[in-house]
Amino acid sequence: MDILSLTALQLGKAIKEREASAADAVRAVLDRVKEVEPEVNSYVTLDEEGAFQQAEEVQRLIEAGEFTGPLAGVPVAVKDNICIEGQLTTCGSRILSNFKPVYTAEAVLNLKKAGAVVIGKTNMDEFAMGSTTETSYYGSTKNPHNLNHVPGGSSGGSCAAVAARECYYALGSDTGGSIRQPSSFCGVVGLKPTYGTVSRYGLVAYGSSLDQIGPVAKDVPDCAAILEIISSHDTKDSTSVKRKNYHFTEALTEDVKGLKIGIPRDYMGKGLDKEVEEAVRKAAKVLEENGAIVEEFDLSLVQYAIPAYYVIASAEASSNLERFDGVKYGYRTADYRDLHNMYKKTRSEGFGAEVKRRIMLGSFVLSSGYYDAYYLKALRTKALIKQAFDRAFEKYDVILGPTAPSTASELGKSLTDPMKMYLGDIYTVAVNLAGLPAMSVPVGKDSRGLPIGIQLIGNSFQEKTLLRAAYMYECATEKWHETSANIGKEAQENGKTI
Repeated sequence: MDILSLTALQLGKAIKEREASAADAVRAVLDRVKEVEPEVNSYVTLDEEGAFQQAEEVQRLIEAGEFTGPLAGVPVAVKDNICIEGQLTTCGSRILSNFKPVYTAEAVLNLKKAGAVVIGKTNMDEFAMGSTTETSYYGSTKNPHNLNHVPGGSSGGSCAAVAARECYYALGSDTGGSIRQPSSFCGVVGLKPTYGTVSRYGLVAYGSSLDQIGPVAKDVPDCAAILEIISSHDTKDSTSVKRKNYHFTEALTEDVKGLKIGIPRDYMGKGLDKEVEEAVRKAAKVLEENGAIVEEFDLSLVQYAIPAYYVIASAEASSNLERFDGVKYGYRTADYRDLHNMYKKTRSEGFGAEVKRRIMLGSFVLSSGYYDAYYLKALRTKALIKQAFDRAFEKYDVILGPTAPSTASELGKSLTDPMKMYLGDIYTVAVNLAGLPAMSVPVGKDSRGLPIGIQLIGNSFQEKTLLRAAYMYECATEKWHETSANIGKEAQENGKTI
């Protein structure tokens, strides 16, 4: 049995049936990490000793019948902006290069209650500000499908780790597409839940009204099982929503008969790569052939999503990142004259260029004289975008389109043109502005061998509808994880692939 080729659920079943152990899984993952990590750079930190200790304890509790969940004993990686008590949490930034939290994020606590084994923290764009995982203080992460290309971002470390079989699944965070876009680029499944479904307690904030933790996995059933575990109502998070039903795996049925799917014409026009468009339409055809009703429609307001998002997100970032000043925790400059000079030098040395750019933009739109002209106008636009989605969901159950306008770009190409990088989020940011659930599902590769993903968007709290459609597509086509399991074999023939 090639243990690394298993999905998270398959491994969980194998551990439960004594065909493998949690320690076996940890050992296989860490051996794989040592093999490919010098090239991929998915992780910021690894907890090897702690992982084996966790595996031993989890195995004991599985055998004692105390851990009965489907993912007990399965190794998981956690994005480095999600706190774990006593473990370095850097957010990909120099300014938090020595920060060890004294508490653990609620989503991680939920995983541990289910018997998960956390093996490390994954690389990310600094403070989740970026779309390529190149702005990290700890170096760029590479796309396992082609090491000359980016994995996407900001959850690029989590997605690359899953794609390179350096973990079985991972947690990411999504503020404007940061789970879905890298999932598309790396050929894995990523889901951004409805805002408030997963507690934000312990997630270092970028844009508080937009951030949401979600799963990254090899296939749709894994995603559903992970979401079932991490979702909960949490009184420590004032935005947490108490839902009646968290049984997301109930949606895994091979039936989309009568499901109404809308494809926005706005998403399929200028700027969309031809190979991506072809893959999206082919995926829609598969769903239609299996009983779904597929139509094109005008969503409207798409062109306003990017400016509204970057005004709101930057404004919230400038406020949230004010706390990093060198006084209470984190990096502090070694040489300074007085308190004001210490603030200035600490933040100048501690933050990278992209974070500084967004802090300055956010401070500008919140400043006297510009607050009404930019920030309030962006909030009104956000409300209009939500209304446009509400109208669409009066007619359709699911909105289908591309996750990103192209496949993964080459390393170093996006950072030279920030506007181009921002425009790459055109299909994902509106979902966060409206607080909706959405997921990216792999549908093939382009002519260069780079993965293509489709995005499925649902109405608020309709994750089950998304999972149903995604699972049907996955069952009707070749399972992507079967292809992903061959990535290591491809590496023997192509030095650019892991």
